[in-house]
Amino acid sequence: MSGATAGSALVTGGASGIGAALVARLRAEGFDVESLDLVTGFDVTDPEAWGDVGPVDIACLNAGVLGGPSDPAELTLDGYRRAIGVNVDGVVLGVRRLARVMPAGGRIVCTASLAGLTAVPDDPIYALTKHAIVGFVRSVASPLSERGISINAVCPGFADTAMVAGTAREALESVGFPLLTPAEVAEAAWVALSSGETGHAWVVQPGRPPLDFRFPTLPGPRADGERSVGMPPALS
Repeated sequence: MSGATAGSALVTGGASGIGAALVARLRAEGFDVESLDLVTGFDVTDPEAWGDVGPVDIACLNAGVLGGPSDPAELTLDGYRRAIGVNVDGVVLGVRRLARVMPAGGRIVCTASLAGLTAVPDDPIYALTKHAIVGFVRSVASPLSERGISINAVCPGFADTAMVAGTAREALESVGFPLLTPAEVAEAAWVALSSGETGHAWVVQPGRPPLDFRFPTLPGPRADGERSVGMPPALS
């Protein structure tokens, strides 16, 4: 695309890995993209930093870190608080700011993980944070829609980034487990952004198109003997 831009966008954690792929994908669509990254002086855990962010048409809240050891007895408070700060606060503070300044028609996508949909014994704190993101995205979709803003999550499996390193990479390579490329995750994010949906989680796995994950239906309370009462529409 040449000439006028398609609009403005921001990507957190945009200096490398999935974030850099998101920046490239949005620029390919003609967006003027700003990368907000710790290496360029932006701390997603800082509320004051978010206070300086202006309106954009698209936001990819992508910054993330691993959580720590598998054994909770070995977890440090600093490591725990850093994971919560980057992975959870970085999204919540971002959405709070965007809800205040993003114009109607704005679109947000949050980088969650398959760790937000299943157990991850090797890194339970990372799983905790990504479960939080999936739950948050699904829960704020309705109030954001009243402002004309959509929000979705992408839930990739293992991607070929610096976060998959050392023994983890060796273990995956030893069994021939394929890694997603950052570009594949960025493409899934674009699918989510272009879907017209809100409050959805898109699973990303090697060799498969992005899948709009269908959460199992929760049973409602029982009333009048054996009759089951369904969940209220806003909660189902």
